Amino acid sequence: MAGTNGHRLTVVVNTGDDVEIHGLHVSPDLDSVCYWLSGVMDRQRGWGRSDDTFHATEILRDGFHAEDAWFNLGDRDLATHLFRTRLLRDGLGLSAATAAVAEGLGIQWTILPMSEDPVTTTVEILDESGAARTLHFQEYWVLRRAADRALAVRYLGVERARPAPGVLAAIGEADVIVVCPSNPVASVGPILAVPGVRDALAARCDRVVGISPIVAGAPLTGMADKLMPVAGLEVSAAGAARAYEGLLAAWVVDEADRDLAPKIEEQLAVRVAVAETIMSDDEVAEALAKTALELVS
Repeated sequence: MAGTNGHRLTVVVNTGDDVEIHGLHVSPDLDSVCYWLSGVMDRQRGWGRSDDTFHATEILRDGFHAEDAWFNLGDRDLATHLFRTRLLRDGLGLSAATAAVAEGLGIQWTILPMSEDPVTTTVEILDESGAARTLHFQEYWVLRRAADRALAVRYLGVERARPAPGVLAAIGEADVIVVCPSNPVASVGPILAVPGVRDALAARCDRVVGISPIVAGAPLTGMADKLMPVAGLEVSAAGAARAYEGLLAAWVVDEADRDLAPKIEEQLAVRVAVAETIMSDDEVAEALAKTALELVS
């Protein structure tokens, strides 16, 4: 979620995907936001740093057969995790560590983890033998490539978590709050599950606009289609909007889902705009952002 106030931008980011790899604290969603905003994101892969190499991971996997080598850490990316882990071990909280990473990347905006308390997204699956297993989200998505039938998604520890410093204030003070087009179960769901966040958003629902991550019945990337049914959500622009029922004033759908706009407006009592939501270049992304902001400005 992102809130704007004048020229200020605050991004509240999911940390349910955080995982320890090779003894390092890896925050995939925080890193992706930082890499995008600093202009170093690998746009082709959609994750990690551009022009990265994977020599360290290859040696760990092929030479040492390291247990965690299924998780690809680029050599440039590795620097981020080494830096963050050292800060956390020195006693800084995840918010301060994230601010230090952002500063090192030249980012002028505020990036906030949803919580400094540990929250872990897990997926209960049926494996190839038909046995039920519980996996860390990264094991489900990266290691097993979401090949297993998902039975349930849980956010372990979330009931004891507190919003990170600045999160509730950012929501309460924002001129506009954008629920970005991401997986409503795995990426936005953990944020809303942190006690106090959903209520804070509901209190500002007249300033909240969301963008559908589903286009023509399918996610552009990721595995929202695997996890939305587990949460009782239809894999559609309408189903994604229903994930935020009671939290939205407006919703943006792709041109391909124009026919769903009246249904969403009627069922959820929100304003719906139709736009090109597949952000193929910066110009399209800028136009989409403008459409979303204008809906609640």
